[in-house]
Amino acid sequence: MFYAGIDLHKQSITVCVVNEARKIEKRKRLMCANEAAIVAFFKEVIQELGPFRAVVEATASYEWLIKLIEPLADKVILAHPGKLRVIAESTRKSDRLDAQVLAEFLSRDMVPASYRPTPRQRDHRGLVRQRSSIQRRITSVKNRMRRIMSNYNADRPDLFRKAGQEYVSSYPLSAADRICMNQLTSEWLFFLQQLKSANQALVDFAGTAPIREQHQRELLQSIPGVGFVITEVVLSEIADIDRFDSQKQVVAYAGLAPGQRESAGKMKELHIEKAGSRYLRWALVEAAWQLVYRVPRWKTIYERLKKRLKAKKAIVAIARRLLGMMVAIMKSGEPFTATHQPA
Repeated sequence: MFYAGIDLHKQSITVCVVNEARKIEKRKRLMCANEAAIVAFFKEVIQELGPFRAVVEATASYEWLIKLIEPLADKVILAHPGKLRVIAESTRKSDRLDAQVLAEFLSRDMVPASYRPTPRQRDHRGLVRQRSSIQRRITSVKNRMRRIMSNYNADRPDLFRKAGQEYVSSYPLSAADRICMNQLTSEWLFFLQQLKSANQALVDFAGTAPIREQHQRELLQSIPGVGFVITEVVLSEIADIDRFDSQKQVVAYAGLAPGQRESAGKMKELHIEKAGSRYLRWALVEAAWQLVYRVPRWKTIYERLKKRLKAKKAIVAIARRLLGMMVAIMKSGEPFTATHQPA
């Protein structure tokens, strides 16, 4: 068996093929635009050397390459980038070295594998993240509109309701500010329409869900404060709950695990690491606030934590507990009940 390490970039790939003794047999740089040349190279590997396995780092654009070489390879492994820091930290950083190290790791069966979403899971995640992007743009535009009105000491809570918009349109702004406000208002209305379309796309997508996915959707929405948007973010980012062996792994994936530092033999808890999915982290914190507002028992826990940790850390702690509860519910198949509330 031969082992191909592939270092993927936007314009090109660097391939290094080693044998079982980790001796380099082939090495080549190929352009991503020339897919025929990439296929020809790996066919050449089979003809001249024999069957091979390949490893590709899980960058944002790996899927096309895996699909291209999968029919030729004995196996293609998607490598976890965060666990391959040894490559980035190398003092002899180069594309060739990256590909070679990947190949050598693969030959030793030491590649830390990354989860590869199914086509449906990728589509789901794409729709949810697009909605999130639109929502961020709406927030940005609204903040800029409020800034203009604040310069006149004329901001008001209902600025984006009918009465507020009538107030804005009649307010004596300067000529330049009026131009800016009109353009921002047009942007805001446009993005609102885009958000409506994005929401409908998610509703339509959910309507085609397999039975298991639909059941998980219902389970999550049984939790107080977890609505449609939060549910879609959680489902799309987690993708398959069975890929996690423990709640601790899911918490780390969400970027909610607190960092730790040892000093004088004692472990000190630091800020959360924020190394995981920022979309999932946002959804969990938002849902945690809703849970605190809606369920008295959770509010009591939050208030107790706040005295010890302060508000920001307290709500993150609630988000961690909420995620643990979500994992338990999704794995058990049983909806939220009072027994899921923490003591």
